Amino acid sequence: MSSEWPLRALEDIAKEVTVGFVGSMAPEYVENGVPFLRSLNIDPFGINTKDLKFVSPEFHRKIKKSALRPGDVVIVRTGKPGTCAVVPDWLDDANCSDLVIARCGAEIRPKFLCYWINSAASHHISSHLVGAVQQHFNVGAAKKMLVATPSLWEQDQVISVLGSIDDRITLLRETNATLEAIAKALFKSWFVDFDPVRAKAEGLEPEGMDAATAVLFSDSFEESELGLVPKGWKLVPFGELLIHTIGGDWGDETPSEKNDTRVAIIRGTDIPDLQSGAANRVPLRYTSTKKLATRKLQDGDLVLEVSGGSKDQPTGRALYLTEALLGQFDCPVEPASFCRLLRPIDRNIGLLLAQHLTYIYGIGKTWEYQNQSTGIANFQTTHFLESELVAVPPREVLAVFADVVRSIVDSGHLSQIQNLASLRDTLLPRLISGQLRLPEAEVMVEEVCA
Repeated sequence: MSSEWPLRALEDIAKEVTVGFVGSMAPEYVENGVPFLRSLNIDPFGINTKDLKFVSPEFHRKIKKSALRPGDVVIVRTGKPGTCAVVPDWLDDANCSDLVIARCGAEIRPKFLCYWINSAASHHISSHLVGAVQQHFNVGAAKKMLVATPSLWEQDQVISVLGSIDDRITLLRETNATLEAIAKALFKSWFVDFDPVRAKAEGLEPEGMDAATAVLFSDSFEESELGLVPKGWKLVPFGELLIHTIGGDWGDETPSEKNDTRVAIIRGTDIPDLQSGAANRVPLRYTSTKKLATRKLQDGDLVLEVSGGSKDQPTGRALYLTEALLGQFDCPVEPASFCRLLRPIDRNIGLLLAQHLTYIYGIGKTWEYQNQSTGIANFQTTHFLESELVAVPPREVLAVFADVVRSIVDSGHLSQIQNLASLRDTLLPRLISGQLRLPEAEVMVEEVCA
């Protein structure tokens, strides 16, 4: 392979470069219909279905220019500008909002173009962002983007090596998603539906647990301000289960006399990436030792997104921190200024609070704690901490729950995903520039995956 591959403008090698629907979508969403992708559904190199929305077939037909088909390359305009993925074969009919859509011509493979945009094109994208409050990458700049065009054979070789890494990452993420679903189901069963208590109240054995665990649950309910709760359980305001909470930090891009300490800053937009094992987009900045002293994240802490939501996406996303996750960074870690640090009274309570936040966000309850100001949605943190009630069981029940959930969280954070992603990001610019020979890259992949 040659490092002197010809460069051509995207508009010259694509059949079409256009942009998805731009405008308010909230009235158009339906419970079931045509999948509708937004920027949060676009990961580097792949599509995720978190909080996937749907539109009616009628709306889909009305905005044909936004229709997606397998093989289309989509580029995020706002939120995470430049993040790029290929529409997969399983998404055979879809639509989208606020994405640049590129349909490849005969001289460029969609996957090769995706790898190029996620790597070599980053400088072009960052230098062409526009907008003061919310920066975006427009379709005009996308059309002028220069793309390497090696032979199709060479493109296929690059795709083969990098694709093998992506396949492994996908498998690990699917495994993690299954484990996360188990944790969510357990929380809902024990702390929302109170299934074990209901079973015992009816004289039945609780399902899915051994006798030693079943005996820990009561067999009756008592009245509370929110209705029936298991006897011996308490409804406690969220804030009373914390020993420390403080707003985040942003610091400076470069070190200064005041801000001389290098830190990683977790933003709300980073939470989905970190939950799936990717830490490579978390910005590194500089802060003061005084601010870091009260904001440095530690094992068992929670980061809560408190600003930056939109009409379609509420604030309130949360991330549970572990030593494994923090260990992915070579410096201290803080929440960003649009987030908040929540430190629970102990580890078991922290795992309960993490699942509680995940649950209420999933059912849309965090909308109740959101207000709109000057176009930016903010989370009413004080109101939430005082008003949101958490069902707290006896410590023996909580300990069993925490042991199960912590093992699931650790399994996800300790997976190979970050190592594989780092390898891909290391190989990517060298492979697509032709600076690294394929046999050398294949050996590196096998060593990491061994």
